Amino acid sequence: MPPPRKIDLMPEALRAWLRDELAARGFAQIEDVTEALNFRLEEAGQELRIGKTSVGEFSKALKDQREAFAIAETLLSDMDVEAEGELHKVLMQMIATSAVHMINSVREGEGHLDPKDLMMLGRMLKDLMASSGMREKLLEDERARIRREAEAAVRKQVSDNLERATAEAGLSERQAASLRRDVLGVRT
Repeated sequence: MPPPRKIDLMPEALRAWLRDELAARGFAQIEDVTEALNFRLEEAGQELRIGKTSVGEFSKALKDQREAFAIAETLLSDMDVEAEGELHKVLMQMIATSAVHMINSVREGEGHLDPKDLMMLGRMLKDLMASSGMREKLLEDERARIRREAEAAVRKQVSDNLERATAEAGLSERQAASLRRDVLGVRT
């Protein structure tokens, strides 16, 4: 098992400061941020020193994560449940494509298949499939709700039309009740 990254060994308060500082600087000025981070580590009595490469990788990961959230938020803000289901299908295809590329890379000798990467890919697929199942359930529930509302609207319209017709025809209450029972299946 590889040793933990130095950034992961930092106190949470300093990791939070690093996230905020990188965001405030637009995920740039890595050397300045690294220098400030190491100064803070020293002030906190930590013997840990972080290199600019580690801070740069951390910055890139944060930036990528922020961009992914922004894209997802933009996509999902205007989508209905059905469109979200389609997005899940696309994401499944993207993950499957990544898996094929990863396996081909190993087969062609250009890389190695890290068990941790394979496990993470499998977990992503599992979570996405579970999420897709929930989306399908939401979509079916939404369709059922729309059907119920449409049926209720039709029943109300028929009932209103029947009431108006019985009143215009001057039917007695007994005749109107009989008609309601026959047409609407309603007991009065």
